[in-house]
Amino acid sequence: MDPELISTARIDSELADLERLVESGARVAVLSHQGSHRDGSATSLEHVTEHLARRLNRPVRYFPENASDEAVRVSRNMHPGDIVVFGNTRHHAGEEQGDAALAYRFAQLGDQVAVGGFSKAHRAHASNTGLLEHLPGFAAGSLVTEARFLSSWAGERPDTCSAAILGGRKPEKTLIGLVHFAETCDLVIPAGVVLNTVLRALGHDVADSDLGTKPAACLDAAREVLASGNARLHVPRTVWAAPDDGTTPRAAHPVAIEDGVPDGHAIVDFALEPWAAELLGKTGRTVLAGTPTRYLDGHREASDAILASLEPVAGTTLLLGGDTVAELPWSGPVATGGGSALELLATGTCAVLDALRNNTRLAVSNLPHDVPGEVNT
Repeated sequence: MDPELISTARIDSELADLERLVESGARVAVLSHQGSHRDGSATSLEHVTEHLARRLNRPVRYFPENASDEAVRVSRNMHPGDIVVFGNTRHHAGEEQGDAALAYRFAQLGDQVAVGGFSKAHRAHASNTGLLEHLPGFAAGSLVTEARFLSSWAGERPDTCSAAILGGRKPEKTLIGLVHFAETCDLVIPAGVVLNTVLRALGHDVADSDLGTKPAACLDAAREVLASGNARLHVPRTVWAAPDDGTTPRAAHPVAIEDGVPDGHAIVDFALEPWAAELLGKTGRTVLAGTPTRYLDGHREASDAILASLEPVAGTTLLLGGDTVAELPWSGPVATGGGSALELLATGTCAVLDALRNNTRLAVSNLPHDVPGEVNT
C-alpha cells in the first residue's frame, strides 16, 4: 500500500481475517511488503500500521525489523489479541529471491501462517512460499475470495468476442499476459512497456522508451507471439513521444511510428485505431491489465479512448491491479492483483496456491474445492 494511501483495497481485503484472528485471541505478527529492494523503493510500513489501527479501531504496533533476534523477542512477548506490523520484507535482498535462510528467520515470528496478499501470490518469495516450508499454512479469506472470483472469468465463452489490454511496466504483462492472451483472445492491445516491446520487436525505433526490468526475455516473447500469427494485435500508427526528462504533459507530440521515435524521447501515449475501438465495444469479455498510458502524468489519449469504447460493455470488463484501479476512473469489476491474476487466468494456479496445496504440515488444505487448481481459459 502506497504511503499516500491513494488505494487501500489490498490491505482492506485483509481486515476481516485480522478481526477474526484477534477476536479468537491470536497474536498476529503482520509481514508485508512495499516497493522493491532492487531499486531502493522499499520504505517503512508505519503508514500501514496507522491505517490498520483506524480501520480496526484497536491498537496496532509497528516494529521496523522482521528477521532479527529483537524482532523474534517482540513477537514472543506479544499478548493474545495483539497486532504488530513488522518491517517491510523487501528491505532484504533475499525476499524477492525466495531466500530459504530469510524465510526461516521470518518463520520464527509465529507458529502458523495465514497467507493473504493476493497481489503477490504469483511470486515465490521468502515471506509467502518460503514461510510455507517452515510453518503450517492456511489461505486467508482474501486469497480464497480473489481466486474464487477470478475463476468466474476463466473458461470459454462461445459466440462472444474477447479482448485483452496489457499496460503498465511489469514483465509479467508480456511474459504471461501477451503470451497467453495472444492465443486465447480475438484482440490484444499492447500498451505501456508491452507496446514498446512489441514495436521494438517489429523493428521500429522506440528511442528511450521504457522496456521494463527484463527487456531481453520480454523481447524474445514478443517476437515469438508475432511469429505465431495467432493474435489480432493492435499496433498503432501514431504514438505520443515526450522528452525523457520528466517534462510536463504538453511536451508530448504525435509521431508516426514508421518515422521512429526521436532520440532522447520516450513513448508516453498512443492513438487507438478506429477498428480496435469498434471491436472493443462488442466484446463479451475483456481484461484490462495495467494502465495503458502514463495517465497520472496527463497522457490520456489511448486510456480515455479505451475506457470510452468499453463503457457499453463495462460489466464484462475486468480490471486487474491495485495501481491501475487507483489511477483510472473505473467502477466496473476489479481484481486487486495484476500479475497474480494474469497467472491464475493463464495457468489456473499460481505459486502460493501450489505451495499451500503442497504444505505437508497440514493434514487437510483449507482451500475450497471451487478455488481453481487448473483452469482452462
